[in-house]
Formats: sequence, structure tokens, C-alpha cells
Amino acid sequence: MEKMIERCLVASRWVLAPFYIGLVIALFVVLLKFGQELLHYVVGAYGFTTEETVIGVLELVDLALLGSLILIVIFSGYENFVSKIDGTEHLSWPSWMTKVDFAGLKLKLLASIVLISAIQLLKGFMQIEKLTDRDLYWLVGIHMVFMISGVLLAFSDLLQAKAGHPDD
Repeated sequence: MEKMIERCLVASRWVLAPFYIGLVIALFVVLLKFGQELLHYVVGAYGFTTEETVIGVLELVDLALLGSLILIVIFSGYENFVSKIDGTEHLSWPSWMTKVDFAGLKLKLLASIVLISAIQLLKGFMQIEKLTDRDLYWLVGIHMVFMISGVLLAFSDLLQAKAGHPDD
């Protein structure tokens, strides 16, 4: 009975596979939105002010970071929770693709979120005349929460590693 329960529990990890397939579909949606923003940017570039040009580039960078974040979640999550990916036959794959552990995944995710938050904050400062003080306080406050969370998470992982209890 115990072996059967263990097999069932281990097999249940495959329930996550459709989530990662869904994230691949979401990545295509982000690509579609990136293409839409790029087309808008290129078509209107001649008439843009310097501020609008910077904001347009920041919008594209924001979407690229979001796509990268989704990709990290797909590969790392699948590798850590569903099944190992054999990268030995694919020498052109990035080395991180099959080597990000759960602790690394948490840090990469939070770092990406902090970067996305920083871009939102920069866009807010580029449009400062259109935002209220309250809007700016929220942007700064949210960004600070993400930054402090990232530092605390990195510090807790460092303490855990020093204690000899790596997070698996």
C-alpha cells in the first residue's frame, strides 16, 4: 500500500506539465504584444518626442524581460518539479537551462520582478507631469517592497547555505 501511494504521489508531478505548456502559450501572447508595441513604436517613431522614444523602448524592454521571466519559470520549474531535461545532445542550449535549482529560481524570479518594477518606476518618472504624487508613492513603495524582499530572500538563502542546509 505504501509503495502504491508513493508511486501515485511521484506520478502526480506530471499534473504540472500542462501549466508549463500554458506558460509557453502565454509566451506567444507576450510575443504578439511585443510585435504590436514594436509596430506602434516603429510607425510612430518619426513623430515621437525624446520622452516618448524612451518610454517606447522601456515598454519593449519590459516585455522582453517578461518573456525572459516566463522562460525561466518554464525551464526551471519543469526541471525542478516534473522531469529532468537532457541537454547533453544540445550543445547550443544556454548552460543555465538545466542547472537552475529551486533557490536559484527564486532569486532569478525576484530579480526579474525587481527589474520590471524598476522599468515601471522609470516610465513613471518619465511621465511625472501626468502622475499624481500618490501614483509616484505607490510606484516607489511597490518597487522598494520588491527590492527589500529580494535582499531578504538572498540573505536567507545565504544563511541557509552557510548552515549546510541547501534548499532543494
